[in-house]
Amino acid sequence: MALLPIVLVPDAILRQVAKPVETITPELRQLMDDMLETMYDAPGVGLAANQIGRLERVIVLDCADKQSGEEPNPFQMVNPEITWRSAETSKYNEGCLSIPDGTGDVTRPAAIRVTYMDPDGQSHELEADGLLATCIQHEIDHLDGILFTDHLSKLKRDMVLKKAKKIARERQAG
Repeated sequence: MALLPIVLVPDAILRQVAKPVETITPELRQLMDDMLETMYDAPGVGLAANQIGRLERVIVLDCADKQSGEEPNPFQMVNPEITWRSAETSKYNEGCLSIPDGTGDVTRPAAIRVTYMDPDGQSHELEADGLLATCIQHEIDHLDGILFTDHLSKLKRDMVLKKAKKIARERQAG
């Protein structure tokens, strides 16, 4: 496995819509394994292909609470699609590996149903709530070129993005 570079705002690929995966190949399976390793190393709870410079509808996530001793529970989703959203909402303070040190309260549906394929090409349907539902929605937003900051007020969004862009410039400068 390999650690992949994470794309940071304001990179334009984060605003592009990812294309559906036509065929699951050994290369794509390796990519998903590398994405999981990159996500764990960052550390984060989710990663979309856009965030590593690929425009394919692939996300990985693991919302297990490792600090409380919960066993890892990784998901690798190809062509995920939300088929149902609850009317009830919940609010989480979200962050993003592509937006360093930026967080904001985002309100989303509290529960969802998602269909996807696993790395072996098997179809699945998953009902999720809580942090898992939030994480899946956040990562699918990435595949659609949407950042969590798009759900914030203009003032909060501008503050978060200004800070993140400064950090990205500093990292590029070395």
